[in-house]
Amino acid sequence: MDTHILIIDEVHPSLFELLTQHQLHYNYLPNSTLQEIATILPNYEGLIVRSKLAINEALLQKAPRLRFIGRAGAGLDQIDLQALEKYKVQLFNAPEGNRTAVAEHAVGMLLVLFNKLLRADTEVRQKIWNREGNRGVELAGKTVGIIGYGNMGSSVAKVLGGFGCKVIAYDKYHPEFKNNYAESVSMETVFAETDILTLHTPLTAETKNMTTTAFWQQFRKNIYFINTARGEIAPLKDLLQALQTGKVLGACLDVLENEKLQQLSPEQNSVFEQLSKRHDVIFSPHIAGWTHESYRKINEVLVEKIVAFLAQ
Repeated sequence: MDTHILIIDEVHPSLFELLTQHQLHYNYLPNSTLQEIATILPNYEGLIVRSKLAINEALLQKAPRLRFIGRAGAGLDQIDLQALEKYKVQLFNAPEGNRTAVAEHAVGMLLVLFNKLLRADTEVRQKIWNREGNRGVELAGKTVGIIGYGNMGSSVAKVLGGFGCKVIAYDKYHPEFKNNYAESVSMETVFAETDILTLHTPLTAETKNMTTTAFWQQFRKNIYFINTARGEIAPLKDLLQALQTGKVLGACLDVLENEKLQQLSPEQNSVFEQLSKRHDVIFSPHIAGWTHESYRKINEVLVEKIVAFLAQ
């Protein structure tokens, strides 16, 4: 039986070449409305999405032929996993495709923060030659604590090992992982030993708003913080307070609670404005996994998984 796939988000053109190579039929409709998608989805066995559409039971009820959904990325927080199980729809995502990009971006942000590169660059352009004020901090010898040791966490650990860091990791669902890049430890050990904390957990009901003021206070040392996971895991109000007290020495934020910066609530806007004025905070616009290379690799991983599924 021929397989017909609906693609509703903008994707790298390499996806079309890969699908054609495997004789998979597709319809590319990135400008379709939600109403249009609901109307035509019953005609397809496969659906490929990025972040345009929330996958829920109401949608699946309208797609009796749907066999699989491919998420061209890593995060699954917009997908109702229980509904997929109920309707026997297979789900594929591609964290293997952008894990290298995430790791390099996280470490890049950290190096910029440690070496005060943004401020130093701005000052030199203004003919301010301030060596002492821009004295850096070395990454070598620091203990990095990772929460979440899947594709992203393990890739970050691999990169950081080359900088002479000690890497420890806590993963509630894979506590006995073994590799050469990090030591599996308890959360208590993370709190006791960490100099630099980096998050690599999915956004779930359990992880949402995880890093509260009480969370920061459990660290024995004053620490640096990296978030390339999901903004809703780390409330900015609590992070700002931790920065103001010195418990957090600096933060690298690729993700925010509300990434629609023109639609912030008054409280969100106040917190964001305070964070944006700080030299110890580095921002980027949710691009940690968004390189030219990862754009292609995500497609390769996704199609490989889909082809293997259809061959069963």
